[in-house]
Amino acid sequence: MAKTIRLAISGMHCASCATLITRGLSKTPGVTSANVNYATHKAIVAVDETAKEDDLIHAIEKKGYKARVLHSDEDPELLRKREREETGRLRSLFLLGLAFSVPAFIIGMVFMEDGILYQYAGYTVPHAAFVLFLLATPVQFIVGWDFYRGAWSALRNKSANMDSLIALGTSAAYAYSAYLLFFAREMTQYFEVSAVLITLVLLGKLLENSAKGRTSEAIRSLMNVAPKTAIVVRDGKEERVSVDDVQVDELIIVRPGEKIPVDGLITEGSSSIDESMLTGESIPVDKGIGSSVFGGTMNKHGGLTMKATKVGANTTLNQIVKLIEDAQGQKAPIQRFADVISSYFVPIVIALSIITFAIWFFIVGEPFAFALQTAIAVLVIACPCALGLATPTAIMVGTGKGAKSGILIKGGEALETAHKVKAIIFDKTGTITNGTPEVTDAVPYHGLTQHELLHIAGSIERRSEHPLAEAIVRFAQQHKIPLIDVTEFKAIPGRGVTAHLENHQFLFGNRKLMEEHGIDITDSSSAINALEDQGKTVMLLATTNKLVGIIAVADTIKPSARGAIERLHHLGLHVYMITGDNKRTATAIAQQAGILPERVFAEVLPHDKAMYVKRLQDGGKRKVAMVGDGINDAPALAQADIGIAMGSGTDVAMETGNVVLMRNDLADVPRALRLSRLTMSKIRQNMFWALIYNVLGIPIAAGALYYSTGWLLSPILAGGAMALSSVSVVGNSLLLKTKKL
Repeated sequence: MAKTIRLAISGMHCASCATLITRGLSKTPGVTSANVNYATHKAIVAVDETAKEDDLIHAIEKKGYKARVLHSDEDPELLRKREREETGRLRSLFLLGLAFSVPAFIIGMVFMEDGILYQYAGYTVPHAAFVLFLLATPVQFIVGWDFYRGAWSALRNKSANMDSLIALGTSAAYAYSAYLLFFAREMTQYFEVSAVLITLVLLGKLLENSAKGRTSEAIRSLMNVAPKTAIVVRDGKEERVSVDDVQVDELIIVRPGEKIPVDGLITEGSSSIDESMLTGESIPVDKGIGSSVFGGTMNKHGGLTMKATKVGANTTLNQIVKLIEDAQGQKAPIQRFADVISSYFVPIVIALSIITFAIWFFIVGEPFAFALQTAIAVLVIACPCALGLATPTAIMVGTGKGAKSGILIKGGEALETAHKVKAIIFDKTGTITNGTPEVTDAVPYHGLTQHELLHIAGSIERRSEHPLAEAIVRFAQQHKIPLIDVTEFKAIPGRGVTAHLENHQFLFGNRKLMEEHGIDITDSSSAINALEDQGKTVMLLATTNKLVGIIAVADTIKPSARGAIERLHHLGLHVYMITGDNKRTATAIAQQAGILPERVFAEVLPHDKAMYVKRLQDGGKRKVAMVGDGINDAPALAQADIGIAMGSGTDVAMETGNVVLMRNDLADVPRALRLSRLTMSKIRQNMFWALIYNVLGIPIAAGALYYSTGWLLSPILAGGAMALSSVSVVGNSLLLKTKKL
């Protein structure tokens, strides 16, 4: 049986680390797929029943990294504590590096023989070269130890990563300077270069780590809303217990102003519930006996008694957190491009560094120190960190921003595909319309009274689960019309129902049902057409040989429908509507919503909806989204390139759609597509700047402009630029938070 194991990984320093671990996990027995995210430092591994958690951890440790299994019930505060510990460790190392590298930089640049004060005033530091050696050594081997460990790990796996570049570059500068110190003291040393480089790279990692933490704020804010305790009724007494100890079916007391501890059903009382943390909707929702409530939402006014239905990891809040975490851990297809580049990039850079050194020293004839400086600059400036962060940071911010607005997007692939959508199909009932139709007309024929018509129709439809049937039953009950049991009830999908009532066979459904049973409705056509022209759904009641009545039901469109569809048109999408209703009624509803009549698919049977989606996809030439309620539309949602499920966090909606709209608000459909476009725009910007930075930076670092302009990039500036590039990519992704959906 297939399952997913989530792992927390420590020791990753760049995108090539993630690629290396992915390869190791993919070769582990029982693993069907592995996805390692450098930005989150987590792995999502799909395995079969033969896989063992210890084997996965061993495979990662073999590559030189550490890993542990993440459990669904793991304390979020513990995870945050580990993140803070890692940030604290980096900060301590950076401050240690700063304490040694700043004096080294000042001595090297100001007081050495080619320094400013020495040249103009003759000031120097006694035994400056030895002082630099003493300052640089702790930075090289204590502050920079992580780079050596990572480089050794990569070397053992016949690979190379960012650590390889930093370790090679700084070691070359340090070793060459040490050689000069002991054997050729009259020449210039580069101790300050290696010390400052390591400190700068650590500063970049510290800033990057802090910025990456801000990309996960959405998950943290969701985790923070979960209450820690609940008042449970046990043995007739109220008892406050940890929310982890609450059991399914236990009764829970929720006082005004308290958070609801777990998912459940209200058994006593009524109140307004603030569900903004789940849906993004600020207006509280009125709830009464039988209403569903969700853990983490706020009880505003009345006291409630509720029965727990979902606890622990099964609550809607925890399921949403897991969904977002999984989404942020998944790669967008565009990330594969970055992964491929990163896997080849570091070895190519090392080769370019060697070639740069060889050209300047052996061919051009520049001094050894000059050639070494250019080679080190190439190594340092070319680190592919920015490339590795380009996609995952944007996805983390994008999915987090969506979650705060009640839009759950299931991963990078859905996010990337959504921005390519050219056509979108809406289901009518419950999606464009409110889904709570009301009886508007009841027209009896052949001596039947309106009371008798509603008695027969209500009795028959009491056995049906269709929303239109519920409207008829509800209308009959409101008018105190008695309903009785029927026999031989049979539902005919896309047509209606048949049943026996008081020794008579009745048909109740649409025109097709009448036609198939030879019922003549010619005399009533004008009345039927008039009702359908008003956007009403007409239900026909007949005996085995004649029409005996018409009942019209209307389902009004949602207030946000027309505005949402207009905005989709502005986004350049072709908007369609699909329904089992007849053409005339469907067209009337479509016109109210702003959908063109020629883009209405009417009289479509439920199991045929997927076929219409496939037809619009045109053999994969066009990306199509389907918007439905996540229950009746599951096949069509699955067939679509992007399934958008409406439905306030229902289990089925979260399982079915690529995108889940928690607020059940059609205005969120264009918002979700705009979010996709904004996120993909950020990813492209990040990829462009990361690549253009390397394309331009490497030749300048190699000295390509030296003879024409005199420009030569020092390794220190290269290190600063490299650190800045990673931080700028994360910063650019964070700008997504400021965008309006």
